[in-house]
Amino acid sequence: MKKENILFLTLAIVTVIGIMAIGVAIAERSILIGILSLLGITVACGMGFSLRKKLRETEEI
Repeated sequence: MKKENILFLTLAIVTVIGIMAIGVAIAERSILIGILSLLGITVACGMGFSLRKKLRETEEI
């Protein structure tokens, strides 16, 4: 696997764990876990999209 693919896989796993954490937050009725998981999902998805854009720009040149 390429280095980029491993990084994308890691970001996808972090995002899935964050989505699962939202379920745990609802079950535990914990606002803190919910907020932290939403923050983690946002950061992981944002990093993934920005990395994909940067990778696409370098391939076009």
